[in-house]
Amino acid sequence: MNTWVQNYNPLGNAWLSTLIAALPVTVLFYLLAVRKIVAHWAALWAFFLAVALAVVVFGMPPVMVTAAVGHGVVFGIVRIAWTLLCAVFVYEVAVETGHFAVIKESIGAVTDDRRLQVLLIAFAFGAVLEGAGGGGAPVAICGAMMVGLGFNPFAAAVLCLIANTSPVAYGGVGNPIRTLVAVTGLPEADLSGMVGRILPWTALLLPFWLVRSMTTTRETLKVWPGLVACGVTFATVQFYWSNYRDAALVDIMGGMATLLVLTLFFKVWQPGTIWRYPGEPGVGELHRHQHTTRQVLHAWTPFLLLAVFVILWGIPSIKNSLDTVTSRIPVPGLHLLVVREPPVVAKTQAEPAVFELAWLSAIGTATFFAGLIAGPLLGLSVAGTLRVFLRTCYRMRYSMVAILAMLGLGFITRYSGMDATLGLAMTNTGVLFPFFGTLLGWLGVALTGTDAGSNALFGSLQVITANQLGLSPVLMAAANSAGGVMGKMIDAQSIIVACAATGQEGREGDLFRAVLVHSIVLAAIVGLIVTAYAYLVPQWIPSGHSFR
Repeated sequence: MNTWVQNYNPLGNAWLSTLIAALPVTVLFYLLAVRKIVAHWAALWAFFLAVALAVVVFGMPPVMVTAAVGHGVVFGIVRIAWTLLCAVFVYEVAVETGHFAVIKESIGAVTDDRRLQVLLIAFAFGAVLEGAGGGGAPVAICGAMMVGLGFNPFAAAVLCLIANTSPVAYGGVGNPIRTLVAVTGLPEADLSGMVGRILPWTALLLPFWLVRSMTTTRETLKVWPGLVACGVTFATVQFYWSNYRDAALVDIMGGMATLLVLTLFFKVWQPGTIWRYPGEPGVGELHRHQHTTRQVLHAWTPFLLLAVFVILWGIPSIKNSLDTVTSRIPVPGLHLLVVREPPVVAKTQAEPAVFELAWLSAIGTATFFAGLIAGPLLGLSVAGTLRVFLRTCYRMRYSMVAILAMLGLGFITRYSGMDATLGLAMTNTGVLFPFFGTLLGWLGVALTGTDAGSNALFGSLQVITANQLGLSPVLMAAANSAGGVMGKMIDAQSIIVACAATGQEGREGDLFRAVLVHSIVLAAIVGLIVTAYAYLVPQWIPSGHSFR
């Protein structure tokens, strides 16, 4: 089969071509946020529009469009849908056995304050899960846990999306950084170190931002010691580990250290007034039972097993062993047949497309094993545990359709060249490129759903443009990854996962509107940090750096 060369200006007018390339994503968010159409229908309409534009406007052969859709669906099943399904399964096992009540009370023993519980679960525990595997697991698991604890479901979804930002650049055991190295050819230590000099500033801010998003400024400042302890701990570990150890364990170590510090800190400090949502029972009205340490550990079995399995699955030696059964099959009609050209890449190159059937090494499989083992340990029979799983599959059916449609849309956008058309529009910003280049990373994650995906799309473009403008390529490649983390909360997959995990199916448009301003403002803050490095303190940009 003949190769096909992407055309980044199919209409002969750069601005018009850019507007056409933006249509599928614009229509998707319009249907979700304005028309309030349920997610699976909105995703399907946007998907069909992307197919039509890829064929009619961008000239992509229909066979390649079909192959790209298949590639996206397989990726979506293995990497996203399977993880979400199994994360909700673990939560349902805890609820079915009645042990979630003990979990709620054990967290209450650390603190009954909702402001501080968000730091423990959404921020710290979520960072561990993101670092170990990502794939929607942090939002799915933490969202389900918070709903079980009595949080307002919609508020829990918002908070988990905002919290799952700073860890994203090192998620999946450093996979986004490795992707950036692969597409730019820049040293890993330089890129890891640069990202680790941008994001700690946002990590200091994020605890305050999280709590302020759920209550007033006055109530936020009442817990400032806890917010400082949270932000400083995570930011310090994130900076140290990314600059002096490696890029793989940044989030796992940062999240675990923050969990430990906060648990100890809350034993010696608590706010003067315990804050809970209006209408919730006050602390004095809670009927809490006393549980032994053994009972608490037993109740936490599903989530302890989940954390252990996910971390084990992420250890390189174990992951490599599990990957020995992974099948990698070139996608027929697509692999090395789509050609990208400069200035999107440094030189003409064919795009790989490989079905990666990682059925055993997938994070979803680790999560499934955790739920399968936890059920009998908590008193269910094996058959009863499987019934819970099947019930979860039925409940999640529409969310699965939405996710697969979204991944099909994302892969069409990538292989048709629509993503590059959008990216090239942002390279015409001259001296403002440090700011807008950061937003390019944000756009990439909003389109692809992953920081690694954004780095694969735009990492090379960032370096090429930086060299043309006399900017540091290390800084701009890192800016793509750092800016991308703030796009994670608005990408359609994350929105769908958050709604599914918290039982808010049908409110995807409301959730998108709720987090959109947070995403834009935080991305702009990252852009200003990058601009400061570019023009005020360029000596802080690593060059020839090495892990010690």
